[in-house]
Amino acid sequence: MLHFNLDLPDLLIGWVRATGVTVEDSSPELTAELDGVVADPDAHGLNDEVRVGVRDLLRGHGYKPAGRGKPASEFLVGAAIKGEFPHINNLVDINNLVSLETGWPVSILDIDRAGTETFELRHGQAGERYPFNNAGHEIDLAGLLCVARPGGEAFGNPVKDSMATKLAPETGRVLGVMYTSRRVTSPDEVEVAARRFAGLIERYAGATNVESGAAAPPDA
Repeated sequence: MLHFNLDLPDLLIGWVRATGVTVEDSSPELTAELDGVVADPDAHGLNDEVRVGVRDLLRGHGYKPAGRGKPASEFLVGAAIKGEFPHINNLVDINNLVSLETGWPVSILDIDRAGTETFELRHGQAGERYPFNNAGHEIDLAGLLCVARPGGEAFGNPVKDSMATKLAPETGRVLGVMYTSRRVTSPDEVEVAARRFAGLIERYAGATNVESGAAAPPDA
């Protein structure tokens, strides 16, 4: 399902594939779980070691993970500290909860809108861009680690995901991708986090079938 088309030996990926999901407002239980982690800095996984490890993972091919281009997990922690944490819907809230707990950036994509059953991890090409919000603002993907259709369009990355695969009320199948570095994370930790992600989707989004695991480039 996930293939690697890049030279990035430090990369570790956690993944979740879920079918039969329902996109809706978060339940009171999920909201309480998310808000509890938001309000407790000790529950945030983003420490200095993880921050440096993930940034170093992204900067090796010319991308600069700073300012507006920093990993999404850093934006989430900043919002939590300011008391401005977003509540979107159950699946996005689950995604953000897992990201906040681990300190890793996480993508969640609509599989059917992607139009593919398999995805590849690659670096963005020079001039490659996609819109990431309703206003049509674009992110420059050059040198950035991306999740893409094999040989084609990119849909997600550790900074901002594409509008092309944004979750919608009719979404029924999703792919979650967690990005971290083996310099700061072990494969066992990724497996545990992926199972946590999968369990939350099953519990709070009604998934009828959920798979999860960890992966890395074959030569890593």
